[in-house]
Amino acid sequence: MNIEHVLVIGAGQMGSGIAETLLSSGYTVTLYDIYEAAIERGAAAIRRGLTRAVAKGRMTEEEQEAALLRLTCQSSLETAAEQTNLVIEAAPESLSVKQQLFRTLDASCAAGVILATNTSSLSITELASATKRPDKVIGMHFMNPVPLMPLVEIIRGLSTSDDTFEGIVMVAKSLGKTPLAVRDLPGFVSNRVLMPMINEAVYAVYEGVASPETVDSIMRLGMNHPMGPLALADLIGLDTCLSIMESLHTGFCDSKYRPCPLLRQYVKAGWLGKKSGRGFYVYE
Repeated sequence: MNIEHVLVIGAGQMGSGIAETLLSSGYTVTLYDIYEAAIERGAAAIRRGLTRAVAKGRMTEEEQEAALLRLTCQSSLETAAEQTNLVIEAAPESLSVKQQLFRTLDASCAAGVILATNTSSLSITELASATKRPDKVIGMHFMNPVPLMPLVEIIRGLSTSDDTFEGIVMVAKSLGKTPLAVRDLPGFVSNRVLMPMINEAVYAVYEGVASPETVDSIMRLGMNHPMGPLALADLIGLDTCLSIMESLHTGFCDSKYRPCPLLRQYVKAGWLGKKSGRGFYVYE
């Protein structure tokens, strides 16, 4: 399997991070988003990330320039899909949005192109059912921030072929990541463990047990976490956290995954965390 040109769907925090990582590893990348403003922000984030890599000695200025020359941005999905060898989808965590994307990609991409999704909780099998190539659909769940975090969860759908799985494992390794295979169940492993902890931290604030600062300090100082769960939730995006909790709650039909009402309230208020300027903390 010869993969050189990757189409990244979604120019947000995860998509731009995936694109930056691919560029740093020698791939040609097309970054797609439906919104021109999002593309501009994503491209700017990639440039900043590559500049930091030069400053830290992880790449040379010549390598940075070459990487940027391999980046193109596109707001037409059909055009973007024409030349790609691999698609990595990092759109919002919505089943209907992702299924519609996969239908369009299935119709626009060449027959052998793998459709990978960065979903953090949704069923790979269900996403694959929107296509005529379920054997070519796979989960490729990166961690945030993508350029720094070494893990990629690899999730096979019911029909994912061995060739597709092995090809994506090779891509992950070429990025310097550690690919670990998990089953196609809600939240996989990472978010099945992480999100209930974050949700319980939100409950601690909701019930007046402690302030966000105190909850985070206890987890950092007492449990040796590098970042408190509420600061991490702000970084991930509270809307994303809520979507994952809803997927877990629906998928397992278990009340232990019920999203905290305070989390719902913050999302309804538009307090989405760092990306909106306010969540459990206020950001300049």
